[in-house]
Amino acid sequence: MCEHKGIGHPDSLCDGACEAAALALTAAYVEAFGAVQHFNVDKGLLIAGRSEPRFGGGRVLAPAKLIVCGRAADPEGRVNPPAIAARAARDYLRRTLRRGADHIEVEAAIRAGSANLERLYGADPRAQKANDTSFGVGFAPFSRLERAVLELAGALRSTAFHRRFPAAGDDFKIMGVRQADRLRFTVAVALVDCEVASAARYHEIKQAITEDLSACAPAGAKVVVNALDDPQASAESGLYLTVTGLSAEMGDDGQVGRGNRLNGLITPGRAMSLEAVAGKNPVGHVGKVYNVLAAAMAGEICEALPEVREASVQLVAQIGRPVSAPLACFVEIIAWDAITDSLRGRVRDIARAVLEGSRPRG
Repeated sequence: MCEHKGIGHPDSLCDGACEAAALALTAAYVEAFGAVQHFNVDKGLLIAGRSEPRFGGGRVLAPAKLIVCGRAADPEGRVNPPAIAARAARDYLRRTLRRGADHIEVEAAIRAGSANLERLYGADPRAQKANDTSFGVGFAPFSRLERAVLELAGALRSTAFHRRFPAAGDDFKIMGVRQADRLRFTVAVALVDCEVASAARYHEIKQAITEDLSACAPAGAKVVVNALDDPQASAESGLYLTVTGLSAEMGDDGQVGRGNRLNGLITPGRAMSLEAVAGKNPVGHVGKVYNVLAAAMAGEICEALPEVREASVQLVAQIGRPVSAPLACFVEIIAWDAITDSLRGRVRDIARAVLEGSRPRG
């Protein structure tokens, strides 16, 4: 099984807003000081609002609230991290969502970090030390199920899909399951009430979306859309109908780290890190850096070595050690044939080369 949460899902909104805040802080530090300072804005919570969907158009009764939380240095008071983070989060929501951004309030609860962590950051990023004891995980390649989930997600995000289905909101979720060779996908898509005149029209749109996604799925796969709907419903209450196309308007809260991993998937059958990469410092927080690096290393191994069927990488950090020198690097491979000493040696060479930065990291 594996899952993908769409761009408008409450957890995805938290991830995206916090990552936007991190990018803005990174740019501000480089401009002000020539180097990234200590910060992490990797905690976030979206508190759902209240709404009253109605066929033909309802209303939002109370806005949702998104809180970006973290720590950030402000040497000499030249950066103002809370203001930068809040502005970046608001801008992210406005440019990402087609509807509903104006119904989400944003608050940045950011304070100074501890002195022993702030001193880890200097002018030379090559000498950067890890600011946490943590680990990152990556694997390659994607399975047939994982590829199918990502392809369906791409279809649901596409301009062409929204042109065909203006009632489809930005909030969606896909759960893919494989049993033997049979693939099944349960998809939730929030529909926008002003684009739906009646219950009958809702069911027509839902059926058309189901057929559209079935055509995108692998042959023989079963696709179910909005499984909670009452097929006999004649009122709004029995259907996945929203004002903004977002469940955050009333149905669901969100939190950083509960959504997609770095690769866009939630894969409980694979090795996974519980670290949220969103909002973490891109220079010193190994919870971000090592997840990126582990994924790049696994991909490099599979691409360079045709004998390798699958690769999984785990990088472990110890706080205070150089980021470039993990405490441990574990690489597990599945080969098409026997795993020879020669193959092991070539895997080690690639792992070392990636850690030393002599190969592209994607």
